[in-house]
Amino acid sequence: MSVQTALEERSNSTCEMCKATDNLSVYKLPPALNETVDEAVLVCGTCLEQIEDEEKMDSNHWRCLNDSMWSEHKPVQILSWRMLQRLKSEGWPQDLLDMMYLDDEALAFARASGEHLDKANAIVHRDVNGVILEAGDSVVLIKDLKVKGSSMVAKQGTAVRRISLDHENAEYIEGRVGSQQIVIITKYVKKL
Repeated sequence: MSVQTALEERSNSTCEMCKATDNLSVYKLPPALNETVDEAVLVCGTCLEQIEDEEKMDSNHWRCLNDSMWSEHKPVQILSWRMLQRLKSEGWPQDLLDMMYLDDEALAFARASGEHLDKANAIVHRDVNGVILEAGDSVVLIKDLKVKGSSMVAKQGTAVRRISLDHENAEYIEGRVGSQQIVIITKYVKKL
């Protein structure tokens, strides 16, 4: 059974955040390495667009978090917590955060995204040209890189799609090159 099919079954073919029924897709919670039912949420196009691009956030759309935060499924709880953190300057999300409960493991995973950090102190990842990198961006390698711990060499010009960011070090990003998930130093990549 595919991840999408399992998530559709889990959610009765509705967005697990806002309950919309069209344009559904799987959203893998960063920093998950694999797309599994335990680390993914079924979301509609509207939710996905706003999750991936903070500038398109419509806080009224996310009033649905009042319901989704109580989901029995941990990935939905984690994404709800992250979205509430992102919106907490609106006022009303703080009340929901005060009521919300995540066990220690889920809270650690939720915090791995850095959503809870004050934006003034947030780590900013920049490519070789100083362009800001964000989770989900695509980059290209600007030189051959030997992958530590293996005989693999990531060749110059290789595109790395849907990168994830290391929230503790501004110089590290992660991405899949071939069949391997590797850590890449930002000064060796250029944003596409």
